[in-house]
Amino acid sequence: MKKIILLALLLLSPLSARAELRVDITRGVIEPMPIAITAFAEAPGSTNGYGAQVPQVVAADLAGSGLFKPLDPQSFVQSSASIQADGVRFPEWRAIGTQALVTGTASQQPDGRTRVEFRLWDVFSQKQIAGMAYTTTPENWRRIAHIIADEIYKHLTGEDGYFDTRIVYVSESGPAQKRVKRLAIMDQDGQNSKYLTDGRELVLTPRFSPTQQQIAYMSYGAGGPKVYLYDISTGRHEPLGNFPGMTFSPRFSPDGRKVVMSLAVDGNTEVYEMDLGSRAKRRITNSTGIDTAPSYAPDGRRIVFESDRGGTQQLYTMNADGSNQQRITFGQGRYANPVWSPRGDLIAFTRMYQGKFYIGVIRPDGSGERLITNAYHVEGPTWSPNGRVLAYFKERPSGNSRQAKIYTVDITGYNERLLQTPQDASDPAWSPLNK
Repeated sequence: MKKIILLALLLLSPLSARAELRVDITRGVIEPMPIAITAFAEAPGSTNGYGAQVPQVVAADLAGSGLFKPLDPQSFVQSSASIQADGVRFPEWRAIGTQALVTGTASQQPDGRTRVEFRLWDVFSQKQIAGMAYTTTPENWRRIAHIIADEIYKHLTGEDGYFDTRIVYVSESGPAQKRVKRLAIMDQDGQNSKYLTDGRELVLTPRFSPTQQQIAYMSYGAGGPKVYLYDISTGRHEPLGNFPGMTFSPRFSPDGRKVVMSLAVDGNTEVYEMDLGSRAKRRITNSTGIDTAPSYAPDGRRIVFESDRGGTQQLYTMNADGSNQQRITFGQGRYANPVWSPRGDLIAFTRMYQGKFYIGVIRPDGSGERLITNAYHVEGPTWSPNGRVLAYFKERPSGNSRQAKIYTVDITGYNERLLQTPQDASDPAWSPLNK
């Protein structure tokens, strides 16, 4: 359930100007920006501890991006109380190598809500770059921290952040021959993980709606696999419809009004589109091969999908009405799981070649193919909402079971990180930014 956060823009100092301090995120290997994130000063009598906890989450978010290097608090030259009383002593922060400085306060309001304020400073120009205050219920403090990290990321990189987001995934447990798979959801940093289904039915391929608190997923229950819609706010889930044959790989349109998927009818698997309002469906592809795993471009005008119509499993694009179908991959091996970047400039995919699995990206016209990571089995790429980071899962055999874990990596191929989950995890799908 979404919680209300009240936002106030803090007036910038008279010396304030647009930030000249900037991280260049276009290169694969960069020197992370040194940033000092101080403890937030707490009002007298406050006992919630958010003055220490919020900055810790902000620091972890920024460090996890690979673009920032939070400095060790033991090296700090000013305490939070000193900053509040005397202001920032910029020369002393420069002396320890600080380029950007984050200060703030945390306090409990008379009505029980929590107010958190932060300010971002350019240490060299001695100017305030940004300042905001947030008020919300105490249990929502982690989200405030993610929002602050997004603001810092945006001001110092020039692009939107991705920290105030969630990832839906399949939580796995049990032996390989009797795997229990439950729908689960967590914050993008792996925290606040919770189950959405009870594990009595096998679930696969969850996908977030771009506009609503809905998830589309496939479930194996009585009568074979079906595509369901799950409402996060109410916990209600319902089938999209009773289709003959099997249904696979649901994905939402960018406006959230349609779902594109593949249906197997009379042994022929084609791509279909369904209007979620009327539940009317129409077939988009018509070939003798298996057409599946469709994904919309961010403008909704084109679709990428996989097909073996040419003899091998490859990627194709087409207009949303099925016209102008074109093959875009011609490499050896098999290509699968295509998903269009929210920026529109790249398509992520899985490639299987010479006994290995790879996650790669390619331009929509088929040029610039680049393999980012590989493993015994790596699959299921999904984009962060700013199009800068990919999440996916890796698995390997482990005795009579298997181990599956979710990882993230920058699209340059650097800064691969493991997301900790309570159990094994697969099939991640990134949410849009929370609103």
